[in-house]
Amino acid sequence: MFKGRWTEAAKLVVLALLPLGTAQAQLAPRPVGEVIDRYVLDSLQSNLALKSESLEVERNLAGLDAAQARFFPEVAVAARYSRADGGREIDLPLGSLLNPIYSSLNQLLAAQGQPAQFPTIRDQKILFQREREQDTRLTLRQPIYAPAIPAAIRAQRAQLESSEFGRVALARRLKRDVAVAYLDWAKATKSVDIVQASLSLLEENVRVNDSLFRNGKVTQDQVLRARAEMLAVVQQLRDTRNGQSQARSYLNFLRNHPLDEELIPAAVESEVTRAVNDLATLRAAALANRPELEQLDRATKAAESRVQLTRADLKPTLSLGLDGGTQGEDYGFGSGRNFGMISLVLSWKFFDGGANRAEARSARAAARQAATRKDEVALQIQLEVQQALDSLETTSDSLTTAEARAEAARAGFRIASRKRDEGVINQVEFIDARSSLTGAELNLNVTTFDLLARQAELDYATAAGTLPLDPVTGK
Repeated sequence: MFKGRWTEAAKLVVLALLPLGTAQAQLAPRPVGEVIDRYVLDSLQSNLALKSESLEVERNLAGLDAAQARFFPEVAVAARYSRADGGREIDLPLGSLLNPIYSSLNQLLAAQGQPAQFPTIRDQKILFQREREQDTRLTLRQPIYAPAIPAAIRAQRAQLESSEFGRVALARRLKRDVAVAYLDWAKATKSVDIVQASLSLLEENVRVNDSLFRNGKVTQDQVLRARAEMLAVVQQLRDTRNGQSQARSYLNFLRNHPLDEELIPAAVESEVTRAVNDLATLRAAALANRPELEQLDRATKAAESRVQLTRADLKPTLSLGLDGGTQGEDYGFGSGRNFGMISLVLSWKFFDGGANRAEARSARAAARQAATRKDEVALQIQLEVQQALDSLETTSDSLTTAEARAEAARAGFRIASRKRDEGVINQVEFIDARSSLTGAELNLNVTTFDLLARQAELDYATAAGTLPLDPVTGK
């Protein structure tokens, strides 16, 4: 009665539980590497954290331009107009002091019959500040000898390079995270298909056993066992769908896209390869290529340049100054109003209370800190390479076992299905066969995608491969 329908359901389940490339070859022919590269490129263009790091590079570039600009002359216009009332004036009582003397002398001259020769003098008031005054001038300042300028440029250039390598490091982490996130989504999607196929099988199993129970062929406990098994898979399906949704949302978050945006499926069989890797070679490649080490190396150089900058502040500076313009009680040009001045300005700081020495100690400590951090990161990178390689090799070895387990489970399920169709197998044995098949397929699915994820992590640890977009220029 149920033989044809049961056989058809079993065939559908087996097809659904086949490896990803077989079941989805027509739906997703594109290789997973191609799809991941597309999402990596999209993320490099739109990821918010990478944009923030780009702004840091832009800020340091502007700082370098500002430091270099100090080599050029500074030209400015200064204008002042003043009104004053009182203050800064001196009264000289010349008349009060000299007029009595001059008067006596003039009387003596008159007694001798001579004319008066000494005039009457008025008291004098000398103003040191005009009541009205304007001063308009064009100024030019050109540094001739300023050792702090090249030291500041070297420090800022090293800081800029450090931020550029920091952006490259972030871009590589983003590439790894996007690859792993997509593989997690693909793994969860395939798991949903496997569990959904298993649920369809169990729904059919419940229907068949319920019919057999109504016809007195089986007892009710087999119906209840079939229904309990189906409900357990329903719960498992909800969990796998939740994992799929979270993986999709995380990948879209990295891409700065709507979290519920659908993703492109891909085939993975052609991407699963096994390669022999040498740990020493991979470590050497990582130490030579990881941008984090270059970032810390530039940070060390920036700190060392700041030490030189503090030393340069103690040296004398020499600059040329040119001033020209007009002065007077009102605005105008011409003789008596125009003026010009050229100056050589020497500045040499002898004592600052120890502030410069304190800054030098701080810069030297920062340089030693960056160098120590570089050594620490180098050891950490070697550990990352070893852990990534161990995980990859373990997963690669597990894949062979998972494939053999899945093949054996498929064969066992086909035999159990035929026995169930012939009525020569009990409910417990059939459900065990189904559970073994589902578990084996899920394990194979997880192992397959984990192998690709471990390879992505090893590529990140060794800085292998190139980015589809230059993280510094954005092209």
